[in-house]
Amino acid sequence: MKILNLYSGLGGNRKLWGDHHKITAVEHDPIIAAIYQDQYPQDEVIVTNAHRYLLENYKDYDLIWSSPPCLTHSSFRFNIGVKFRGVKAEYPDMSLYQEIIFLKHHFEGKWVVENVKPYYWPLIDPTFVLQRHYFWSNFPVKPKQFQSDNIRGSQIPDLQRLHGIDLSNYKIPEKRKLLRNCVYAPVGLHILESI
Repeated sequence: MKILNLYSGLGGNRKLWGDHHKITAVEHDPIIAAIYQDQYPQDEVIVTNAHRYLLENYKDYDLIWSSPPCLTHSSFRFNIGVKFRGVKAEYPDMSLYQEIIFLKHHFEGKWVVENVKPYYWPLIDPTFVLQRHYFWSNFPVKPKQFQSDNIRGSQIPDLQRLHGIDLSNYKIPEKRKLLRNCVYAPVGLHILESI
């Protein structure tokens, strides 16, 4: 299966997918893309704008997984950061909903869009909820319980063990944030197996 993994980050969602698929990962940050490439040398990694890449290349894939930036949708950022810590309020990034609508009406393969549970009622109801994520898709996924990834209380070593990604040899800022942004690998596998 040809899989497009948009906003791939470190590749937490992809960790258990194996090597029998042709996977293209798109990540805008070249340093994060290089770490992804180290983790998954058999994948094609493209450093570019994932939102634009989707629009220009969607017909080339059998499955599209998209995890648009969640920061402006995050209930934690809004409830703790904005309300109590002086974090600046921002407009929610609507590329999330653009991609859901676009894939629903234009893509003939299977697709899934992932994001955090937002601080507002979602503009489009999610297809399913797993762990701490909302998912929109055009295929059914059975409910399943997963262990809590405890991302708020976990430190870097705990998060590295949880995701099976070792960042100790990389000199990059915000390691904890990068690891916290990973989708728990068993969730990613459960969704792929649902196809």
